[in-house]
Amino acid sequence: MSDEPIPELGNKTPLQVAQKPYMDKLAALGCSGMLYTVPEGFEPGSEIANLSVLGYDVAKVFEGRGSLEAASMGIDVAEGEMAMRCNLICIENGQIKNHSAGHITSEEAKELILYLQQELGDEIVSFYPGVSYRHLLKIKGGSKNIHCTPPHDVPGTAFRDVLVKATDISGEETAQLLNDLILRSQKLLENHPVNLKRAAEDKDKANSIWPWSPGYKPAMQTMRELYGLKSGTVISAVDLVRGIGVYAGLKTRLVEGATGLYNTNYEGKAQAAIEALKTDDFVFLHVEASDEAGHEGDVNLKIKTIEYLDQRIVKPIFEEVSKWDEPVTIAVLPDHPTPCAKRTHTADAVPFTIYRPGEAGDKVQVYDEFSCQSGDYGVLREKEFIHAFFKK
Repeated sequence: MSDEPIPELGNKTPLQVAQKPYMDKLAALGCSGMLYTVPEGFEPGSEIANLSVLGYDVAKVFEGRGSLEAASMGIDVAEGEMAMRCNLICIENGQIKNHSAGHITSEEAKELILYLQQELGDEIVSFYPGVSYRHLLKIKGGSKNIHCTPPHDVPGTAFRDVLVKATDISGEETAQLLNDLILRSQKLLENHPVNLKRAAEDKDKANSIWPWSPGYKPAMQTMRELYGLKSGTVISAVDLVRGIGVYAGLKTRLVEGATGLYNTNYEGKAQAAIEALKTDDFVFLHVEASDEAGHEGDVNLKIKTIEYLDQRIVKPIFEEVSKWDEPVTIAVLPDHPTPCAKRTHTADAVPFTIYRPGEAGDKVQVYDEFSCQSGDYGVLREKEFIHAFFKK
């Protein structure tokens, strides 16, 4: 939900404009700061940022987005296998129109991915359906020594300009295989009944796959091993975040109606967090809606998602735990900015607030990218946030 000043908002950010009394209350009662979640040398992806927020050394544990999402989906990545995120995207006139095939439904996408598995899958290549446009591709014997462009980084770009490239000779065969799969998928998907129906309804077609973020199975310590947590839970609509939770040793709570979009089940997520807090030391509650609004470049929708987050998640959680005898520490922060003007992630610092019942706050009174700069935590980097949150 972090952004940059937007001229049409009077050079304010969506966080500054949105009505968010409960996030502001947490900032007024707690202490704030700014956090760099993307280590130098890494792209500002959600996988990198969320690993940092949870206190992991990204350089040591990161093995691509695909292997993390596989863990959430219950799919094993064996030795000698490479896993990748596999988007369904929309291409028009040879250019990437969007990274999400117009936010295709999970039901439509599943039909397409199973069709691709039937037509393109073999003993080397395997497709697995996920949620909406987010799916999984496994390659036996695949090399991660390839450069893949995240599709959300390049809307409007000719897809042929950003096909997979080998970074050394060991990756050439894998790069060639993946580019071949992309081109073959386009021929198969263009006139599939799902896409013909979408076109008739004036919706974007899911007319190409786009594999990216390759890696092998990661070796990660659990948060119990790192921080002494007895138990914890992750709540998210996104396989990536749930997969990080699996490797972190967190339980997963699935919420019916959680979509990863603005129409997600906010109330269900809030209630799931409240229930988990009754038994667990730690809850990681993730909401994707503002990120997707940023990718769409939709300023008004981004403001709405921030207000929904405040009223439908932060408010009920804060009001409920305030009644409890045992104090509950609450932190609010984005994993990375997704500015509407850029429609992709950036590595800029994000604002955060930590509210600890019974402890004095700082002088920050509202929660946004500029107010939090004067908070007592100052500027933190990567694992320093979780150390501050757990008081380690």
